[in-house]
Amino acid sequence: MNFKDKVVIITGATSGIGEACAEVFGREGAKIAITGRNPEKLQASLLKLQSKGIEAISILADAASEQDNQKIAAETIAKFGRIDILINNAGISMRALFQDLDLEVFRKVMDTNFWGTVYATKYCLPEILKSKGSIIGISSINGYRGTPARTAYTASKYAMNGFFESLRTEVMKQGVHVLVVAPGFTSSNIRNTALTADGSSQGESPRDEAKMMSSEEVAEHILKATLKRKRDIVLTTQGKLAVFLNKWMPGILDGIVYNQMAKEKDSPFK
Repeated sequence: MNFKDKVVIITGATSGIGEACAEVFGREGAKIAITGRNPEKLQASLLKLQSKGIEAISILADAASEQDNQKIAAETIAKFGRIDILINNAGISMRALFQDLDLEVFRKVMDTNFWGTVYATKYCLPEILKSKGSIIGISSINGYRGTPARTAYTASKYAMNGFFESLRTEVMKQGVHVLVVAPGFTSSNIRNTALTADGSSQGESPRDEAKMMSSEEVAEHILKATLKRKRDIVLTTQGKLAVFLNKWMPGILDGIVYNQMAKEKDSPFK
């Protein structure tokens, strides 16, 4: 695949992996449609792309809204006439023990991470079937291995992985590529904006962001995997180890994961 003049939609592209993907794919000649909920951040991301000579549009949209996802597809087609690649990146995290968690927080995480992916894919799929393009889901190691105090986030990523596994099999004879990406810990603002038990933002990351893979590195891996039409990619040594151990020694990993999460700053474990 050559990305020249391909049309790429990236949801939740005002920071982190989404914004990095917009720059990386745009640099390769793709036309970019970015989405986000915050108008100021969305405009800033658009101007940054355009300043680098990337042809791009921005669409104000909430990933959790079915109507907004319909609008994303319609406005992209109206501007560019086609859709070749959809990168389902919009997502939120959470950090609280399930026993303390307001179920509305659980619903919000599922609505954004899982249903947002379903909605975007549903309305972009007809065009992607025409172009025999790619559907990409930015999942997580949590889609393979659950972690304590992140029950809603883990559930959303497991659901996303299952959805794409089923969809991939449906469209495999129609030339559509489905890629599931499981970044390990990546430096982004997702932990800063993670929801606590009552739905308020965490505000500060409990982990050392400087020691994580950068969003730009993740975006480069996604670009290469899309070119090679890979089925899935798992990133970082820690992430690959977690997936391997969970497959072969899940009981042992239970203890390892608990101990790791309990060491986080302001851990909810008493």
